[in-house]
Parts: sequence; C-alpha cells; structure tokens
Amino acid sequence: MEQRYDAALRYAGPDAMLTGVNAAQLGGLQRLPEAVAVHVLIPHRSRCISSKFVTVERTTRLPVPEKRAGFRVAPLVRALLDAARRFRKLDEIRALLAEAVQRGLVQPQLLKKELEAGSGRGTRLCRIVLDEMLANVHSVAEGWAFRLAERSGLPPMQWNVRVLDGSGKLLGIPDGWIDEVGLAWQIDSRAYHLSPISYDATVQRHSTMTAAGIIVVHTLPTQLRSAPSTVVEQLRGAYHLATQRPRPPVTAVRPAA
Repeated sequence: MEQRYDAALRYAGPDAMLTGVNAAQLGGLQRLPEAVAVHVLIPHRSRCISSKFVTVERTTRLPVPEKRAGFRVAPLVRALLDAARRFRKLDEIRALLAEAVQRGLVQPQLLKKELEAGSGRGTRLCRIVLDEMLANVHSVAEGWAFRLAERSGLPPMQWNVRVLDGSGKLLGIPDGWIDEVGLAWQIDSRAYHLSPISYDATVQRHSTMTAAGIIVVHTLPTQLRSAPSTVVEQLRGAYHLATQRPRPPVTAVRPAA
C-alpha cells in the first residue's frame, strides 16, 4: 500500500496530499472499508485528473498537510469528512465517525465546523450523523435508537449522561435517559460498542440503577431494525410505569465536551 501512496502522490503533484479512507487509516482508524483507489487532494488550479488507481479531488480549501508514515496527509477531521461524503449509507458514516470520536481522535464540534466551512456537495448524510453525535450519540445502534426516540412521542431523551445518586456516586451511563421520570434505555449489544470492557461495565451498572429506583428498558439492536413498533410500545409502557412512582433522587449530568 505504501508504494501505491507514493505513486499516487507523485502522480498528483507536489502539493497533493492523501485524504479520505487512506488518510484515516494512516491516522490510526481501523474500522474502515477497503479503498479501491488512493484518494488525494490537490489545488483547484491543478489540471491533474483521476486515473485507474488514483481518485483526484480538487479543492479551493487545501489544508495544511500533516506527515504520517512519511506521507503528506490531510488533517484527520478533513480526511474523515472527505471519506464520509463519498459513502452512501448512514451506518457507514456513523461507524466511521463514531470510532474517531470514541477514541478521542477528533471532536464532533470540529467535524461540524469543518463541514460548514466546505462545500455542501454530498453532505446531507454527514449532517444527519453529526446532529446525532452532537446530541452525544456514540454508536451505530444508538443512531437507530435516536431516530426511533424522535418518532416515539415520548419526551426528549438525553444520551450517554452520567446518572449520579444523592451523594454524587455514579450509578450508570445509560444510552438514553428521560430525566423527568428517571427512565433509562440501554441498547444491549457488545458488537455496537467500541470497547468490550466499557460494555461489560455498563452491564454491571444495570442492577445498580435498578436498585436506585430507576426503570431500565433493555433493547437489542436487531429489535430497533426488525420491530421498531414493538420497541416504541415497550418504551411507552415503561414511561407510563415510571410516571406512577416518585422520581428517584438522582441527577443526570452530560460529560463536558
């Protein structure tokens, strides 16, 4: 692959830099689709065109390149969005951006800023995903849950908040949270969370939240796709049950950005 990168940059000219999936891979991301061609950015004035193994993208906003593994590479925020704009499925974009954000490589706010600064071409799906991420949604499955919650008719949910007891002790970090009644929603799948260790810790918190009087709803990601109406009915039922008892004395705190 290094030889392809070198050949692509030589072909595209002295101001060219790697971007998209190729630059994201050099930036340390692992959950990436295979890139058929090497994606490079070049100045808008350049006359270089795409070839069989090089995808050339002209830009009037050529960023200052970084050096990774000896190659000129677009900054990761730009590279991720250059890749995402070429994806055609929401879940592909969710997975790409979620890995980068969860690992602390980029911040959703910087992705949004970069998106707004660039061309609007091919950004519709990116905007949908970034709206989710700015609401503190962390994964593909949580993205499905976020959209389902919007259509449920229930009060707005908060996402991935820290729920504390009266002494400030952490009770849990549910995927979804309806604060007015103390209702937690957990999407139960290791496959859709970045860290198995983090997932196991979340499972252990469930009994702690229940003991504190919190009603916890568990949903499998497959149910979000195959039986959304059933999931909504379960959430509504749990919400109704939660309104019938006093709200537990807990506080929900969103992590600082």
